[in-house]
Amino acid sequence: MTSAAIYGCAGHRLTEDERAFFAKARPWGFILFRRNIDTPEQVRALTDELRAAIGDPDAPILIDQEGGRVQRMGPPHWPKYPPGDAYLKSTNDPQDARDLVRLGARLIAHDLREVGINVDLAPVLDVPVPGSHDIVGDRAYGQDPQTVALLGRAAAEGLLAGGVLPCIKHMPGHGRAFADSHKDLPTVQVDFETLNAWDFAPFKSLSDMPLAMTAHIVFTAVDKKRPATQSKKAVRLMREHLGFSGLILTDDLSMQALKGSLGERANQSLIAGCDVVLHCNGVLSEMQEVADAVGKLKGRAKARAEAALARIVRTPEPLDAPAAQARFFQSLGGRLEAKKGPDVGEAQA
Repeated sequence: MTSAAIYGCAGHRLTEDERAFFAKARPWGFILFRRNIDTPEQVRALTDELRAAIGDPDAPILIDQEGGRVQRMGPPHWPKYPPGDAYLKSTNDPQDARDLVRLGARLIAHDLREVGINVDLAPVLDVPVPGSHDIVGDRAYGQDPQTVALLGRAAAEGLLAGGVLPCIKHMPGHGRAFADSHKDLPTVQVDFETLNAWDFAPFKSLSDMPLAMTAHIVFTAVDKKRPATQSKKAVRLMREHLGFSGLILTDDLSMQALKGSLGERANQSLIAGCDVVLHCNGVLSEMQEVADAVGKLKGRAKARAEAALARIVRTPEPLDAPAAQARFFQSLGGRLEAKKGPDVGEAQA
């Protein structure tokens, strides 16, 4: 029986110990990072191995492939895609930017599908505010909720057209955080009306998406004590106020914003209402701790998981990849330099 967890692995190929663990734990899916990426042939062999380990040829395999600082697959085998804020820099017309974002996402979906990856942890729907931590920074599509929603939907549509599921993040919003949740627990002390009009708005606009990732952030207007990932009040807000009916997965359990053992972190997230927990670093002893705390994927969570996977199109929208890639980068005009900001590497997306 499938468990309510997603795990990483240590290297380019599975070890026998990993294979045995996955066969027993039977996670819902897997996530890949730079440590798992070498050549297209190697990645395809690894995704085949992961699915074979749990006997599910359609199991979800996730990756953070946004572009900019968050791109696990890159040169020389794959293009270097731009960060979110590059699109509006290339044109002053939001509709032109929208078309360009969709094309970029369609190309990313092509890259991912070729190597057996069927979920991209994108688009980022966070809306930065002045002075906030630059962990989001240039990853944001714009500086206002309307632009972020417009371009975020374009990215999601491009991925879906290419046979890859998008996952909106970081719900209900990471743009106002003044700390990096990979290292500390950010607390946002802003009134509900402001949050609703700014931070929450893009997530409400894209509430029809199949997957969403939570933010490890305390919003005192929602829950004074618990981060959204572990807050029943926050998950209820995602479901009822934002209208999100898809699968909710946690951000990485090993991030320092969360307290307690990994088993406690996983248990508290599921009790709060998250459907699936995510553990990224591929450390086998840690994955075992999570597995001991996580139960079966069942009930509404199972139904949401099945509904999400049912949205993967079997025949992607036609694409002349070389021609589309040439058109994409020509339209960007070569202006792909990212703003200075922290490198968002292993387990930091």
